[in-house]
Amino acid sequence: MSNNASTKFPYLVIAAGLAIVGGALSLLLARKQSREYIRERGAKGLEYLNQAGAKLHESTEGLVEKGREIIGGYRGTTDTASESATHTEQGDKPEIH
Repeated sequence: MSNNASTKFPYLVIAAGLAIVGGALSLLLARKQSREYIRERGAKGLEYLNQAGAKLHESTEGLVEKGREIIGGYRGTTDTASESATHTEQGDKPEIH
């Protein structure tokens, strides 16, 4: 029986070696496919974000203009920032009642 087992041993070593080599090659191929897949999905995601950003920009453009008009109207009527700056330069302290 030991004769029979000793003749199978080299075949087992060769089969194990071939399995290791085959596994390594398939792993390298899978890595390359994975990288390509990730790269493609990333490009698609970036394209989607660019399109969504452009749509958002178009839809909010009118709102931004209205906001600028409103703020511009308030800014021209009273200038509270310059008034408070004048008081602090003169050293005026607000009265506390």
